[in-house]
Amino acid sequence: MVRVRFKKGKQKEFLDLVKLNLFSPSIRGLLQFGFSTNYSSLKNYYSERRLIPKALFDEMLHLAKINVESLDVEFVEDSWGQVKGGKS
Repeated sequence: MVRVRFKKGKQKEFLDLVKLNLFSPSIRGLLQFGFSTNYSSLKNYYSERRLIPKALFDEMLHLAKINVESLDVEFVEDSWGQVKGGKS
């Protein structure tokens, strides 16, 4: 699964922009638009503890009518931060 990595603080700004464009009062309010995630995950994305999956990112871009070229993002594989165990 591919995830979207923003610069520090920009993921929260992106979610705030999605809220603004969809006229949603809160992060919880975004769930009424049928996003394929739960509230707990949205909170983790908002606090930047986890990276947003590309599928959810694409849904948000489409519904909020945001151009991906206007964002400074990087697409990384799901295992980008894993450490290899064992000795070489």
